[in-house]
Formats: sequence, C-alpha cells, structure tokens
Amino acid sequence: MAFVPENIRHYRILKELGKGGMGEVYLAQDTRLDRKVALKILPAEFASDSGRMARFVQEAKSASALNHPGIITIYEIGEAEGLQFIASEYIEGETLRQHMLRGRMPIREILDVAVQIAGALSAAHGAGIIHRDIKPENMMLRPDGYVKVLDFGLAKPSEQETPTTSTHAPTLARAKTEPGMLLGTLAYMSPEQARGKGVDARTDIFSFGILLYEMVTGRAPFEGETTSDIIASILMTDPPPLVFHSPEAPAELERIVTKAIAKRQEERYQTTQDLLIDLKRLRQQREIDGELERSRSGDSLHRSSFAVNSGQTSAPANAHDAQTAINASSAEYIATEIKQHKRAFAITAIALVVIVAIVAAVLFFTTGGKRIDSLAVLPFVNAGDDRSAEYLSDGISESIIYDLSQLATLKVIPRSSVFRYKGQQTDPQTVARELGVRAVFTGTIRVQGDNLLVSAELIDARENRLLWGQQYNHKIADALSVQQEISKNISEKLRLNLSGAEEKLLARRHTESSEAYQEYLKGQFWLNKRSEEGFQKAIEFYNHAVEKDPGYALAYAGLADCYALLGTYALLEPKDGFPKARAAAMKALALDQQLAEAHTSLANILTSYEWDFATAEKEFKRAIALNPNYATAHHWYAEYLQVMGRYDEAIVEIKHAQELDPLSLIIGAVAGRIYYCSRRYDQAIDQLTRTLQTEQRFGPASAFLSQAYAKKGMNEQAILTAQEPARSAPGVSVYVTILGNAYAISGKKVEAENVLAQLKELSKRQYVQPSYIAMVHAGLGDRDQSFEWLERAYTSRDDRLVFVMTDPLMDSLASDPRFQDLSRRIGLPERR
Repeated sequence: MAFVPENIRHYRILKELGKGGMGEVYLAQDTRLDRKVALKILPAEFASDSGRMARFVQEAKSASALNHPGIITIYEIGEAEGLQFIASEYIEGETLRQHMLRGRMPIREILDVAVQIAGALSAAHGAGIIHRDIKPENMMLRPDGYVKVLDFGLAKPSEQETPTTSTHAPTLARAKTEPGMLLGTLAYMSPEQARGKGVDARTDIFSFGILLYEMVTGRAPFEGETTSDIIASILMTDPPPLVFHSPEAPAELERIVTKAIAKRQEERYQTTQDLLIDLKRLRQQREIDGELERSRSGDSLHRSSFAVNSGQTSAPANAHDAQTAINASSAEYIATEIKQHKRAFAITAIALVVIVAIVAAVLFFTTGGKRIDSLAVLPFVNAGDDRSAEYLSDGISESIIYDLSQLATLKVIPRSSVFRYKGQQTDPQTVARELGVRAVFTGTIRVQGDNLLVSAELIDARENRLLWGQQYNHKIADALSVQQEISKNISEKLRLNLSGAEEKLLARRHTESSEAYQEYLKGQFWLNKRSEEGFQKAIEFYNHAVEKDPGYALAYAGLADCYALLGTYALLEPKDGFPKARAAAMKALALDQQLAEAHTSLANILTSYEWDFATAEKEFKRAIALNPNYATAHHWYAEYLQVMGRYDEAIVEIKHAQELDPLSLIIGAVAGRIYYCSRRYDQAIDQLTRTLQTEQRFGPASAFLSQAYAKKGMNEQAILTAQEPARSAPGVSVYVTILGNAYAISGKKVEAENVLAQLKELSKRQYVQPSYIAMVHAGLGDRDQSFEWLERAYTSRDDRLVFVMTDPLMDSLASDPRFQDLSRRIGLPERR
C-alpha cells in the first residue's frame, strides 16, 4: 500500500482498523461533520484499473442508495493525495465471527441475529442488489444488539487469490460476474458460484443458510481438506442435520436451513422475504411457547407481551376490555399449519391462544389501564405479489394518520417521519424511542383478486405489549370502510375519551364513493414521490376522484398542492401553476370550511405567489386552530414568519413542527434556514449538520448549510458543501445558485460567472427563477444586473422572490433605494 497521510481531505486519520483484500481500513474523524467514519483505502493496483474502478463506483452508488438500519451506510467515495478511498459509517462492536468464537449462541439470539440479517438482505434484493459474499466477517454486532451487514455490493479484486483449505478462505472474485468466474468466499459459496455460473438473490440465500447452520452448530456444513474437497462437498453432499450437533435446535429451524441450502436454486427459498417471514414466525412462536412455560411457573403476569386474535371484534363478556387479538403473523402461522394437516400442533397452538389471551388480559388490568396519548402509524406492508397495490398500503396508512391526527387528545406522528421506516425491519420499541411515542401501529395488506386482506396490530411500546390485533377480509371496493373501522378501533383501544365533535370527525366520510377514494389514494401515492412525473400522475388521479365525486374536498386540496409544488420546483412557470393551485384550494374550502389542509395550501399560495401577507396569516392561524397536530401548517407558518422578519416567533413554530414530525428532513432543514436568516449562524450550522447526519444527501440541508458557512467566512466549507447537491442534481436551479454564491463570496469570480452562464443556459430549456440569478449577481457585486433580474422576478411573480429578498446573502443590497422600493411593492417589512 502507498503511504497514508495524516489527513485525507477533511478526514483526519486516527488509527488503523485492519487490512484485507480490498485494502486498508482506518478509523478517521470527519472534521466537516464532526463524526467518526471508517475510511477504506483501496489498493493501488485496484485504483489504477479504470474498468474495475468504474464498476466499483457504480456498485457503490447502488449500495449507498439503500436506506436500511441493518446495512452499513456509505458516505462518500473519492480521491485525494493519489489515493482512492471509501468513507462509510463507523460501527463499534464485533464481527459475528468474533462473537461465535466466544461460545455457542442460544437459539433465541440466533433467531434475532438471523431476522436482522435477512431483513437487510431482503431490502437489498428488493433494490436489485446482491451481496455475493455473505460470511460472519461481514456481519457486525453492535453492543446494543443491532446487526449491520458490511461490504454490500462492492466490487472485489479481479485476481483470483490462491485459495486455502481454511473454512474461512479468502474471497475469490473478479470485477465482472460473467459465467465461468468464481465470486464469493469459498466456504460460503453456492453451487452455482462454485460452478462459475450466473448468480441471483438465491445465491445470497444459500450463503445465508450456511451462516445460519454455522451459528446453530458451531461448524461449517461443507468442509474438506483441500479447496477441491470443499467445492465437491458444496456440490454433492448434504450436511449432517442440525440436531446432530445441536440437540436443542427446533425442527422448524431445521426445515428453514435445509430449504435455504438446497443444491438446486428452484428448490430453495425464491425470495429473502419468504425466508424472513418463516424466521419471524419461528421466533414469535418460540416467544409464545416461552410465555406459556413462564405462565406455568407463575411468572407470566410480569413478563407476557402477547395477546391473541380470536377473530372476534368484541371482547368476551367476562373481560370487557381484555384484548383478544393475536399477533397477525402468528395467527397466519397457525392457520398454515392447520392447512398442512398438522393437527396435533394446531391443537397445541389453540391452547396457547387461550392461555396467552388470559395472561394478556390480566396484564392489561394490572397496569391500571392508563390512556396512551402518542402514536406512530407505520406504513402498511404490501405483503402480496401485486406491486400495483402499493397505493393501497400507503394510502390506507396515510388515511389513518389523517383521521387520528385531528384528535386533540392524541399526538400522531405525520407521514413524513413514519414513512422513513417503509421497507425496513424495525422493532416497535426502536420506532417509539426515535419518534418519542408510547404506542406503535403496524399492519400488512394483501390483495387477492378482488379481496383485500388486512392484518393490524397496536402495540404499547413502553410495556412491549400488544394492545389489540385484528384481521379484516373485505372487497377492495370497501377499502374506505376498512380504513375508518381501523381508526375507530385504535381510538377505542387507546382508551381515548373523545368529545362529541371528535367522534363526529372520526365518523365523517370525505366521500361516499369507494371508487373516488381509491383514485384519491393513487393521487396521494404519486404526489409523495415529489417528481415531475409524480405530480402529473397525481393530478390525473385527483381529477378522476373529483369526476367520480364532485364534492370530494380532500381531492381538490391534493390538486392545490400539486400545482403549487410544480411552481415551487420550477416545473411550471408561476403564472401557469399557482392560479390553478388557488382555484383548487378555494374549491376545497367551498366544499368544506373545516379542512385544515386546504387553509394551509391557500395560505402558502398567498405568501409566496400573491404576496397577500395579512390574509395568509389568517389562513395559517385558521388551519392550526382546526388541526393543531398538522405539522405542515406549523412548518409553512414558520416560513411565513421568517419572511416577515419575525424570527423568534418563527423558531417557536418550527420547533413545534419538529416535535410533531421529528424525522422530517425538510422541517429540520427549514429550522436551520430560519436560524440562518435570523443571523444565528452557529445555531444554523448545528441544526443543519444534525439534519445531514440523518440523510447526508438531502440537498436543501446542504444548500442552507453552505449559505451559513459562507456568512461565517468559512469559504472552503461553503464550496465543498454546495458541490454535492449541485453535482447530484445538476438541473435543479437552487443548488446551482448556492454553488455560484459560494464561489462568488470566496472570490472565485471565474467559477461564479460560469455558474451564471449555466443558469442562463438552463433557463432556455426550463423555467429558472429570476431571483436566483439575481442572487449570484449580488454575490459578484454586480448590483445593476442583480436589480434587473429582481425586477424580472417581480414581474413574473417568482414564488422564491420573497425568500431571496430576506436572505442574508442579499444584505449588500439592503441599503439601496431600489431594494427598499421593491420590498415596499411586494409588501415586505423594512429590513432591520
């Protein structure tokens, strides 16, 4: 390896962590974001091969796009001092190999680790990424029990290293995965890898099966004295049963492992999701068995965390408030076993159902039945094969959130925070802790022909106790009824004392048309993609909804948001988007004056496009009065207050929005911008840095952070921070503008002028806000050009103009009479 300097760009080397075929790994300090990272320096022979580097970069990009708690996060790939490097999340703990060497793992721990690894693999496979090198060395166990999968999808050295006969033989790989080449670690290879054939997700499943076998037995299933012997074992022999080495291994675990390491791909699990479901069912069934055993020893009242779903919708007469619902996946497991005629097991399972129900009922009453006042509704999981049904899983979740968020006595986390967990395997306790709630709602949907099968659970995360569970079997046409029934059941099980008005809110239907409701759900699904295609498709579906029900106010509110966001994202000129947005918002309010969303949408249009600030504030206050839990109303009202120069009030509102929606990236970024606009640059930098620690590639936070660095005189940091969003989203004018400003303030006039030229060229192909071009001219000190573009922004009613006019980067123009005159014409308060 080449000499490694003390600093590589903004990473300060702290110590060496290890060496491997992929290079040397160091613990480093990211001085820009003040965090520890793992810095991997690639071998010189690897970095000098352009073909391998191109493939490595492509796969690193794919892996870094994965957002899963069980997959290591890649922060950056780069080059400095002649060295190619990868910066990734630093994970404290030990590898699974190190952990297994400490002694035999108990079945409970094995299942917990296996479920986490399978969840990570399922997420990767769903994104089209195959790991290809599953082994204990690539699994990290953190001290808190979480498992992280390392080296996801990264390219491997092309040379085939001389294999050894060790069970833990080195990785055999090449940069491309054509048939005929080995790829993977010898002892964990699948038959198709050993034969040099093409691989798919089932290859990872085979390697994972080997890993699972080794966790249970303490030894590898395929062994031999030479490399050829090991390969022959993989291809030809079946390993001894688990019970041969581990008598306590459950028969169901034997079945799972045997299916995972089947020689023929078509005989294995076809998806990691199927494998994950079986592992979770086994883990849950063993927990139920454990509860039964503890109940026999008199300990169950203190340790049971399960309730049972008897299929009834009302409680038994002798336990009115007793929860009679079982964990849905456990119920499915029992049903499956009955269908397979395992009658003896079914009888035992039914006995468990009865016993655990009694235990859970007693536990509920002994806790005092305190009312739960905070809730996170996680996105429903679309458990079927019909991907087109995704709008139903998302839409029903969103509708339940919407219904319950209107209850003053219940804090409900908004969509933007809970949907960050979509597609992740996260336990309710973790969700509750991260979101600051007491209860968590989860569910799955499955579409089978015209039928909609829904399983739902409500969990008291603090007590780790199932409050309620229910299964619903309706026609898809009855999706609206299912959603409302679930909302009503949740409010009842949380022991909410609803006022008459709140009961009416829950009972209210915004439409009686099931067809209109389904079109509305499709509109919401596409709106939340926040893309040009998404907005256009959302408009199409919202229009279908109002065609089927002209009185559907929520659908008009959705149309208002679509047209406004098309203007804000510069996908439509303001004159083409905002008038349509206003008309839709007014139609929604004409149909339903109690709709907080429509008041909020109208207030946003009045602020950014019509500049009717007095009426805008009335609309914001009306929206908040109607629904104090609507985070977007507080968020947009905070931006309004920022534009008005009322910074202390703006900070109060944005903090309220953060409390309601703690994981919202845009709310976190706007909080930083408000600090920045109030000239509290250190607080802005702190807030924006914390937001970027959640999602490093969130463009708005990077843009606002660059501006704060610029005002602090930290010019190099300002440029570096602005480059990432401008590079990753080159057609987004705001990111190009922020980079141009960073160059201008840093005295890099040529680079700033190049950005100006880029913006003006871009404006020939798409709408570019004139106010952004004015801002770059201001940074260059070209006052006359800046005012010329500000006037163009005023004439076109550029919706970003009010934000640019109040930006600290425009302070150099504030004393100019032209600036003061423009502020007066817009209606902005005089700058202090």
